Amino acid sequence: MNESVMTLIHRLTPKYLLTRLAGVLARNELGGLTTWAITQFIKKYKIDMSEAQKEKPEEYKTFNEFFTRALKDGARPVCPEENRLCMPVDGTVAEFGDITYGRIVAAKGQDYSFRSLIGGNDSDAEAFNDGKFICIYLSPANYHCIHMPIDGTLRKMVFVPGKYYSVNPTYVKTISELFTKNERAVCLFDTPAGPMAMVLVGATIVGSISTEWHGEVSPNRLREVTVWDYSDQNITLNKGDRMGKFYLGSTVILLFGRDAVSFVEGIESGKAVKFGEPLADIGNEKSETENG
Repeated sequence: MNESVMTLIHRLTPKYLLTRLAGVLARNELGGLTTWAITQFIKKYKIDMSEAQKEKPEEYKTFNEFFTRALKDGARPVCPEENRLCMPVDGTVAEFGDITYGRIVAAKGQDYSFRSLIGGNDSDAEAFNDGKFICIYLSPANYHCIHMPIDGTLRKMVFVPGKYYSVNPTYVKTISELFTKNERAVCLFDTPAGPMAMVLVGATIVGSISTEWHGEVSPNRLREVTVWDYSDQNITLNKGDRMGKFYLGSTVILLFGRDAVSFVEGIESGKAVKFGEPLADIGNEKSETENG
């Protein structure tokens, strides 16, 4: 099907209603129906259940419990180097590189404002001017817990209400500034590499975004920008610690300040990655494979 036709159909689909309905079905215990749905999902996406602590579909009471399943110890070793950041999720690198003139590349011919992405606050945005970013897409087949790429102390979280467009690469290419239109949770940390933003982007059928310190952030009934200040609470997470989770596929975007990190050799758009693998080193030495 032509991409423009697909995009038109997607725009006309009642995404909010579908997402809320999917969330209700996924969080309820439906017995045999839940087991059947999980079994079909495993077959369709060829999920390796030998990595999971619970390997059998019938061990999960709800689809959400299956989708945010814990992995066995050692399934995702975290790179041990003290000055090296690790991948925060399993997924595919969509784009990465420099934040240039306040813009981030979403796809060929598409870019968007990083200030809008993190909620529009100028003081929050100032820390990331001329910095770096990486955008990682999580398909439905991926492990959907989100982990810390580096030690960090939580400073602030911002909930930004929005649309529920699919974050499939096809729609990222055809829907202008999609990531600034979708609902998202922006988590701002102080780290050994300086300020870091972790942006958790919602999408069609993503019934919920949650964090370890808050619980469910999205959906939010207020449907307005909401800010939580954690600057006096000393919430500190170590590299590799779980910081949140998605229900169904979505996207994580990391932002760093100017000269804060250099991506490791071998990172490229379209590359499949796993949580714990090397992401970047602290410092400004330019990687040979970095995008401009």
